[in-house]
Amino acid sequence: MRTHEAAAIGPLDPVGAVNTARSDGVHAAWLPPEAFGAIGARHSLVCGDGVLVDTVRDEISRACARYGGSTDRPPPRPASPDRPAAGTPYDLVLALVPAALLPVTAAAVQVGYQRRHGAGALGEEGFLLARHAEVTVVLAEAPAGLLYGLFHLVRLGESAFGLTRPTELHRPAVRLRMLDHWDNVDVHPVTGQVERGYAGGSIFWRDGARRDDLTRVGAYGRLLAACGVNAVSVNNVNVHATEARLLTDGLGDVAAIADVLRPYGIRVHLSVSFAAPVALGGLPTADPLVDGVRTWWADTTRDVYESIPDFGGYVVKADSEGQPGPFAYGRSHADGANLLADALAPFGGVVHWRAFIYDHRQDWRDRSTDRARAAHDHFTPLDGRFRDNVILQVKHGPMDFQPREPVSPVLAAMPNTRLAVEFQATQEYTGQQRHVCYLAPWWSEVLGFAPWGDGGPTVADVAAGGGLVGVSNVGDDPFWTGHPLAQANLYAFGRLAWDPRLDPVAVLDEWIDLTFVRPAPGCPGPVRRALHAIMDDSWRTYERYTAPLGVGFMVRPGHHYGPDVDGYEYTPWGTYHFADRDGVGVDRTRTSGTGFTGQFPPPWRDVYESPDRCPDELLLFFHHVPYGHLLHDGSTVIQHIYDTHFAGYEQVVTMRRRWEGLAGRLDPGVYDRVRERLDEQLRCAQEWRDQVNAYFFRKSGVPDARGRPIH
Repeated sequence: MRTHEAAAIGPLDPVGAVNTARSDGVHAAWLPPEAFGAIGARHSLVCGDGVLVDTVRDEISRACARYGGSTDRPPPRPASPDRPAAGTPYDLVLALVPAALLPVTAAAVQVGYQRRHGAGALGEEGFLLARHAEVTVVLAEAPAGLLYGLFHLVRLGESAFGLTRPTELHRPAVRLRMLDHWDNVDVHPVTGQVERGYAGGSIFWRDGARRDDLTRVGAYGRLLAACGVNAVSVNNVNVHATEARLLTDGLGDVAAIADVLRPYGIRVHLSVSFAAPVALGGLPTADPLVDGVRTWWADTTRDVYESIPDFGGYVVKADSEGQPGPFAYGRSHADGANLLADALAPFGGVVHWRAFIYDHRQDWRDRSTDRARAAHDHFTPLDGRFRDNVILQVKHGPMDFQPREPVSPVLAAMPNTRLAVEFQATQEYTGQQRHVCYLAPWWSEVLGFAPWGDGGPTVADVAAGGGLVGVSNVGDDPFWTGHPLAQANLYAFGRLAWDPRLDPVAVLDEWIDLTFVRPAPGCPGPVRRALHAIMDDSWRTYERYTAPLGVGFMVRPGHHYGPDVDGYEYTPWGTYHFADRDGVGVDRTRTSGTGFTGQFPPPWRDVYESPDRCPDELLLFFHHVPYGHLLHDGSTVIQHIYDTHFAGYEQVVTMRRRWEGLAGRLDPGVYDRVRERLDEQLRCAQEWRDQVNAYFFRKSGVPDARGRPIH
């Protein structure tokens, strides 16, 4: 595989594809200069003041310098809202209300908007887009709305300036849209610079210190603002010794990062150790009910806000996988979270308290212990006991970001607690950014899931009160995510966090059109078609050639890449499939198993309880069944395993062939990197196919009905 230097992005290819590298050799992702062509060719007016408005003005000024347009500040004596709109010399107006400060065209739009919606309808981040008197207008009530309105215009391109466009009101459905970086300041001897990072080193830290040059962090903030993310946690949830000191001695480094991200509306959060009063403050205890501990957190948090006035808050992983927590003092997680919440409350900060707690020293012989139950068992008795500024951060599934698992029942069980839903953009269990695996369809399914049945609130409705959090997939690789096509997952996370109802296919269209934009009309056609053919179903393709029917894991222990069917089967981690000569799967029923199905509300507790009603894709997650058990499509479990693993491999063959058809149509650097990754995906898919099929043939003794070779 190429080194980072060897993968630097090349010049224009023979058919004139856009060079998508920036001047520093880093891929421009979904914000190449060409994406600003429609805006940069117009005459624009930007009205308003503040850091974010200055960002909008600077973005448009750079685009105009490239494409021949112009941008102005508001005139000294703004026109009255009562004057007619005729003669306005601008093609585009971006303005903050109130009307007294607006040019005449924007004021006319605002009058109609206020009549229909009333003042305050847009909120801090919303914006109004309208086309009036041959002028495209973006109105916002706060600077962040103007920034998001600008990037919406970038997505629309020329269509924002068409003859007609209905008035559009845009507001985020989820208030907090956050990325957690599992980045270490020191290079950890086991997990490296970035834990579960598959795109190089950290963009923030390098070899024990903050990077001197934060230019790339600024470019990252720009990319995040363009897709809707508004918060970033800059260090690993597993807080090691050096990282713990970011809260005190290293606070200046965090403040420097915050300064760079602030112009793009990104608030910085920090992962902290629950044991910080002992490790950093010299106290004999971190007991959350001890006055001295409470005072230490209050004083330390005040210092944080003196350095970073818009600091977002803390992220905490406690009593999980060796991290310290309140259990050591006989206290509850509500006690622990509320300690930090009280320290943050005077400054408007929040604490994200992760619900990822389970027994990682499980006896594999004991089938009554079930890792899937753990979060619900620990946290639902605490519902209503958390402060208002505590956000319980819940993984979307009950296990650990598997390619398929049910929605976590915790999301339906804590109506009196603010909940955030956590996704994993970094592909720990979905190919580690060496495999194409577009995750937005999976996330969309989760967000649209109705825990109380059809017609009831969805997971997206639950997340609206707490937030949507993604584990970042970014590193210092020239392509940001290592695999150029994995950039789509980062973009899609932001867009779905802004509006969970978006169609993942439409989101992919947006990303394709922005990332692979071309100077000639119609050129993106073959590229778009090929990328959709490769990416639309890629999550299900990955599922087909890996662990079957929701059983999960079957990966190499430790690094979690590639197949190892029994790799975790006799370990303490609680990730089992219980395959034997008669059948496979985990009995999680109330009737004869761990009782996990009972953690769901009706109707799902009864659907999952029944092997006949349980969705096939989750069958082995909930049931231990014979190999001859019939699925809803009429095939047996064992034949399904054979068929899907052969089919998944063939689909990767087709992916690679379709990509090869784009030779000469794309930037050579992008083309070569994806081709290399597809070669590896094909090799790995073959290994998955052969190992899984051979394993289950040897367990069951049942041959493939189609006579294909099994080793």
